[in-house]
Order: sequence, then structure tokens, then C-alpha cells
Amino acid sequence: MLQNPHTTPTGKLYLIPTPIGNLGDITVRAIEVLKHADIVCAEDTRRARILFERYDIRCKPFSYRDHNAARMAPKIAGWVKDGKTVAIVSDAGTPGISDPGFRAVHSVIEAGFPLEVLPGSTAVIPALILSGLAVDRFCFEGFLPVKKGRRTRLNELAAEPRTIILFEGPHRLTTTLSNLSDNLGNDRRAAIARELTKLYEDVKRGTLSELHQHYLSNPPKGEIVIVIEGLKAFKKRMKSEG
Repeated sequence: MLQNPHTTPTGKLYLIPTPIGNLGDITVRAIEVLKHADIVCAEDTRRARILFERYDIRCKPFSYRDHNAARMAPKIAGWVKDGKTVAIVSDAGTPGISDPGFRAVHSVIEAGFPLEVLPGSTAVIPALILSGLAVDRFCFEGFLPVKKGRRTRLNELAAEPRTIILFEGPHRLTTTLSNLSDNLGNDRRAAIARELTKLYEDVKRGTLSELHQHYLSNPPKGEIVIVIEGLKAFKKRMKSEG
């Protein structure tokens, strides 16, 4: 059944992408919305304040994180119902992708209130292009499950024909590369994009086995995106090289 927005006056929820590293990568429109918002919710209020100080955004951010999302999401919908302009920002990138923003989106949509997603910074597309792997078809898998469901997901990825994009934390990277190498094959090409747009941006390319060995000897720091050759391109390359 199609849902229609309420006819009575309401506010609006905005999802605002924030820079993934370089603070200059925020849009003019994002700054304007944040400056005029009645309420801003941030995944990390400390990081939000650094950005707000840079652009003279005076609204004090509310905390909206995984641990309080179930409670805050209906509260956000209530603020919109009361005519407030509410903005959500994540730690970095677009809210709703691998963060609690989706809960607020669901609550606002279910209530029939308006929302808008601004375009802006994301680590996914820059990492994909920097990888040098096929960009015509790709899938984004977010973070792999840490325990439950991890083996199933790895088995699914082994048969994925498209280029694969994953997020990972630095402390789990070597374990994940080992798991990927075991399940997808040592010779699958991949790239590790680290600290994108920041001072120490780094991209390493090689096979899963080579990258695993590299990071065993060179423990990584910072935010990480893994891009992996899909099965179709892998088979084609193995046939041409064989």
C-alpha cells in the first residue's frame, strides 16, 4: 500500500553526508541545511563539533548511536511531526550506510513524514575506482559478520560475479584477508584503500594472499575499504593467464 505524507504541517528529516576525511569535502547545501536545522543528531558528537566549528554551525548535536538508536528513532519522528527540521550526520560519509541512520529513516517513513537525503561524501566509489578493478558491475557488502553468519557470507561472496566492496576495521583486517583468501582464492586480485582523502591516504593492490602477508608485517591504521575482483573477472583472467 502506498504511503502519503500527512496533510498537516510537519517538519522534515534530512540525512547529511559529512566528509570521510578532508573537512573541505562537505557540500555548500549540507552546510546550509545544518545551519538552519532545529535539531542535529550525530553518531559522534565530538567529531561533529569539529566540523561544526569549521563552518560556524551553532546547533548543539544530540547523540544518535547504535546503543540508543531504538529509543531515539521514534523520538526523531516525533520531532518531525512537531514541525522541526531534523538533520542526521554520521561519523563520516552518508548516514544510513553501515550506521544507525536507517532506524530513523524507517521510523519517519512508517509515520508518513517527509525526509530528504543529500548527496555527498562516500568511501565506496573512490575506493572502487582507485582499485583498478572492474567498475561496470559491483556490490557493496558493508561489514562482514564478526561471528554468526560469517562463513555463510564468505561462501556467498566466493560465487559473486561482480566486484565486491567491503568495510573493515584495522584490527580485523588481517583476519578478514585470511578468511577471504581461504574462501575466494589466494589469487583473487584486491585493493585496500585506507584513510581516503586524509593526509596519509594509501592504496595497496595485489592478490588477497599478497595483501594478507603485507598487513601481517605492516599493521594498518585508520578506516579501510576492501575491493575484491569478482568471480567472473577472476575466471576470465585465470583462463587468459593459463
